[in-house]
Amino acid sequence: MSLAPSIACIGFISKYDNPLHISIFEPHSAAKGAFLEFSFLLNASLDIFELRTNDRNRVDQDLGMLQAVDERLSIWGWQTGTGTRIAVIVDMWGKQGRPSTGPGIKSEDLKPVFKALQTAYIRLLQNPFYTPDNHTPIAATNGRGSAGEILSEKFTAEVKRIGDVWKPGLEKI
Repeated sequence: MSLAPSIACIGFISKYDNPLHISIFEPHSAAKGAFLEFSFLLNASLDIFELRTNDRNRVDQDLGMLQAVDERLSIWGWQTGTGTRIAVIVDMWGKQGRPSTGPGIKSEDLKPVFKALQTAYIRLLQNPFYTPDNHTPIAATNGRGSAGEILSEKFTAEVKRIGDVWKPGLEKI
């Protein structure tokens, strides 16, 4: 087994800054308090999302690396046309939990991940039984929906598959 970087967490965040979906991958998923830790990291990246999306010179949905949390974790961002934010937290130590021996990753390494995640999200939106307007803080306050997570099993399985198969240099997922 090579010591390649891996995805530690994938998060979908609505344009209202509430989390829509969070997937945590091995070895972090087994750790106590992992959901809270990664929720905090995703929340901490929202200000950087805001700064990058307000840049008038930006032409791509890819926001690149938002921040390096430490020598192990880094947060990368993508924003859809509807304002939904996709954040991927990369673990440079990989699934083995030891420092990677290869080179670091570039924004191009994560583009296939973001494109696949956006495609999964678009497929979710095409489902007539999914109503994105029910996943807003306003809808939850008015009793019309919940501000909680996306509960589609098909969507969750696809996000999990994308996070599990990615490795640097992969051109298509």
